[in-house]
Amino acid sequence: MENAVRRRIFELRDEKYRQFHSKLFPGIDNILGVRLPRLRELAKELAKNDWRDFLATAQEDYHEEIMLQGLVIGYAKADIEEILHYVTFFVPKITNWGICDSFCNSLKITKKYKTRVWEFLQPYLLSRQEFQLRFGIVMLLNFYIDDEYIDRVLMLLDRAKHEGYYVKMAVAWAISICFIKYPAKTMAYLKNNTLDNFTYNKALQKITESFRVDKEMKATIRSMKRKIAVQPI
Repeated sequence: MENAVRRRIFELRDEKYRQFHSKLFPGIDNILGVRLPRLRELAKELAKNDWRDFLATAQEDYHEEIMLQGLVIGYAKADIEEILHYVTFFVPKITNWGICDSFCNSLKITKKYKTRVWEFLQPYLLSRQEFQLRFGIVMLLNFYIDDEYIDRVLMLLDRAKHEGYYVKMAVAWAISICFIKYPAKTMAYLKNNTLDNFTYNKALQKITESFRVDKEMKATIRSMKRKIAVQPI
């Protein structure tokens, strides 16, 4: 099966898209240039057939081959514990934000089993591995910014300490979504948090970039920016 799947992926290549897409992933040189909607179509097709066999034999020399595995797990129909078993084996393969975020977005089974998946995510939210921690954070922003979980989400975002750029950006992104959905709670958090200056200021920036925040509030948010002292040489 693996050679047939690789042939399908190669048929979907788009050289102009590869050149564009590669710029978003500096340092990654195994991108073929398959647009995500086309990869999703292939993943849905594979998930309807013997997806377990596909995952057992899948090749992963290319960025898209790894991403495809994650999408198939997301689209597969199985018991939640079996899906989480496959998630456990896939997460260590996440080496960039594109694979992480597309994988998280595909795990819509989370909506049906929020309590179980919340429990499953907790070790990842304490991980010292950059993309394992980002996985946990992006899962929170995709599925848990709601009435039941908002307070716990803000607490976990504040605890997500990591020097990795992609963790900091995920935390900032998540906080901006929290603000859009729960402005009062998130404003209170922004006034009392332990975020590093970069993450805090990025969160403010992302809030001001949203079309769902009015001009007056954007002005208030901009006024909250922390000034970062320049260290003397």
